[in-house]
Amino acid sequence: MSSVKVLTVNPGSTSTKIAVFVDEQNIFQKNIKHSVEELAPFAKIADQFEFRRDMILGVLRDEAKMDIKDFDYIVGRGGLIKPVASGIYEVNDALKHDLQIGVQGEHASNLGGLIASDLARLNGHAKAYIADPVVVDELDDVARITGHPAFERVSIFHALNQKAIARTYAKEHGKKYEELNLIVVHLGGGISVGAHRQGRIVDVDNCLDGNGPFSPERSGSLPSGALVDACFSGKYTKAQLKKMVCGQGGYVAYLGTNDAYEVELRVKAGDKKAALIEQAMIYQVSKEVGAQATVLKGKVDAILITGGIARGKAFVEDIKERVSFIAPVFVYPGEDEMKALAMNAYMLHNGEIEAKVYA
Repeated sequence: MSSVKVLTVNPGSTSTKIAVFVDEQNIFQKNIKHSVEELAPFAKIADQFEFRRDMILGVLRDEAKMDIKDFDYIVGRGGLIKPVASGIYEVNDALKHDLQIGVQGEHASNLGGLIASDLARLNGHAKAYIADPVVVDELDDVARITGHPAFERVSIFHALNQKAIARTYAKEHGKKYEELNLIVVHLGGGISVGAHRQGRIVDVDNCLDGNGPFSPERSGSLPSGALVDACFSGKYTKAQLKKMVCGQGGYVAYLGTNDAYEVELRVKAGDKKAALIEQAMIYQVSKEVGAQATVLKGKVDAILITGGIARGKAFVEDIKERVSFIAPVFVYPGEDEMKALAMNAYMLHNGEIEAKVYA
C-alpha cells in the first residue's frame, strides 16, 4: 500500500506555516515569515493569495524537495466563514466566495482554503479541504441567550485544537470522542473553555472579543455599565476601545506584555503585581471550568488543558488545585494546529469521518 501524503497550510498575519505528513508522521515543517514591507502592497488580506501561494511552492520545491503533485490531500486552516458544524469541508465555490469576502471579517486564516484550493488545482488529483474553523458553532440554543434580544452569544474559539485534543484524549483512553463529556481549556493569546458533550461543543466562551476569562492580550468579560460609560466618555475612539477588548487587554493592559513566560519569570522574581494578575487569570479560567461543569450537569469525564501557556507547570498546578474535584485533569502542552489539520485528513482517508458540504 502506497503512503498517504498530506500538505497542511496555516496562514497567520505575518507568516504562513506549512507541514508535510506521510502516513501521519510530520516529515517537514516550515514557518515562512512575511515582512511588513512584503505585505504592504496588498490592500486586503485576500490580495495576498498569489504571493503566499508562490512562497509555499518555492519552499516545497527548494527545501522539502517535493512537487505539489506528490500530495493526496491538501488541508488549509479555516477562516471567518458562516457558522458551521465541526468537521472537514471540501473547498467548493460557495466556500471560496465566503473566504474571499470575509463573511465574518478579514483574517489571514481566510487564505487557508483559498490557497489549498489552488494548490489542489495545480496538483491535479488531490482535493482541498478546511477543518474545524474558528467559527464552528454547535451551541445549544439556551447557550445563545445573553439577557437582551439585541445581543446573541457568538461561537468563535480554538475549535481546531479543542477538537483535536479531545479526540487525542479519547483515543489514548480507548474511547470514542462521541461517548465522552469533556471540558477543554485552551490557554493561548486568547483563552477558550469549551463544554464537549458527546462529540459536540455545546457551550464555549467567545474568546476573540466576547466573554470568558481574560488572556495575555484580551480582556474577556468586562463590566457592562462601565464599558458603556467608556464608549460615551469621549476619551476613546471606537478603534481604541476595540483594541482594549482584543489586542491590548489582559496581561498587555496590566503588565505591558503578552508573554506569559515573561510574567511567570516576574512572579518568580517577587513581582507582587505580576503575581496578582497571574492569579486572577488562573482564578477566572477555573471559574469558567466550573461554569462549564454545570452545563454538563456535573457529569465530566475529564478536564483537558492545552495551549502554549499550559507549558507553565506552576500555572497549570494552580488551576488543577481549583478544579480537580470536578474531574481528572490531563495536560497537553502547546498547540499543534498542523497536526490537527492533518488528523482530519487521515480520519477522512480512513473512513472515520465524512467530508461535509459548505453551502
